[in-house]
This record gives sequence, C-alpha cells and structure tokens, in this order.
Amino acid sequence: QVQLVESGGGLVQPGGSLRLSCAGSGLTFSSYTMGWFRQAPGMERAFVASMSVSGRYASYANSVKGRFTISRDNAKNTVYLQMNSLKPEDTAVYYCAADLARFDAIEARPYEYDYWGQGTQVTVSS
Repeated sequence: QVQLVESGGGLVQPGGSLRLSCAGSGLTFSSYTMGWFRQAPGMERAFVASMSVSGRYASYANSVKGRFTISRDNAKNTVYLQMNSLKPEDTAVYYCAADLARFDAIEARPYEYDYWGQGTQVTVSS
C-alpha cells in the first residue's frame, strides 16, 4: 500500500534551520504532485508548499516565502522541505501529501491530495 513517511522534525531555536524529508513507497512517485502542509494546535491544516511532478513549478504560502524551499528527488522517491529562519509561529505538525497529477502543476488545496503521511512535529522555541 502507499506510504509517505516524514522525518527531520524536532526542536530548534528561533532563527534556526531544519530539513524535513518525506519518503514515498507503493506509488509511482514521479506521477504525483507533492505538497507540505502544517497544523498548529487548535488550527486547521494549512498549505505550506507544493512542487509539480517535474520539479519545474513550486508554490509557497506567503508566510514561508523566502524562508522555506521545497525540492524533490524522483529517483529517491523523496520530497524535502528546507526551513530556514524559523520563527515560533512555524511550530506545528508538518505533513507531506501526494496528489496524482493530471498536469505538471502545483496544488495548494488539501482536499485534492490522495495520500498523507503521519506527520512530524516541528517546535521553534528558545
């Protein structure tokens, strides 16, 4: 069956960096648009970043633009989220998701995604 497994979360001080990874199995990874979402306590799940199947297109939430970078390695069935200049408000559970693509495009709508990982906690605190 399809599995998405996130890793790389943890506790980091404000201004620090983390790199999240999401490894996929049981799917043709290169056929899926990949996305990162996050959910803070008491909040709805929110879009963070998305990358098209080719890697040519990427999109970011305004709150992370210029600080976070999404990338993918289709040969390794893995998508990454490099997070720099982290702020306390970035604290959340981060989820990766896969959307079977019809086009080489990004997708920001969570309900369009077919598969989700279990999430990894990111805590930004001094």
